[in-house]
Amino acid sequence: MGAKKKTIMIVDDEPHILDLIKVTLGEEYEYIEAKEAEEAFEKLKKHKPDLILLDIMLPGMDGFQICQRLRNDPDTRDIVIAMLSAKKEDHDILTGIDVGAVAYITKPFNPYELQEKVKELLDIGSF
Repeated sequence: MGAKKKTIMIVDDEPHILDLIKVTLGEEYEYIEAKEAEEAFEKLKKHKPDLILLDIMLPGMDGFQICQRLRNDPDTRDIVIAMLSAKKEDHDILTGIDVGAVAYITKPFNPYELQEKVKELLDIGSF
């Protein structure tokens, strides 16, 4: 019997990005998808992923606000969060880290680098 698959929540409002991430990372993971904040929070009531890949530019609440809310909630504060965004300015990256993300991955992403970064982040969450 194999080990339980790690679960990754992807929060992004662009369906093609959701699909691209899943294809890039492959079938070794379980996926939870959300297109905006409230959907993510609802799904997090039922499932606790090992990693959240969180876009910044979302309808309604942005990724920075979502990350901050997750960090302030005892039920979600220990989940590893990585920002995944087209915003590449230093202040965006610093804001992401300040609100609690452990990594900041820029779009468009290199598929190999995304695979390696996800493995690294999941190892962090295993301790």
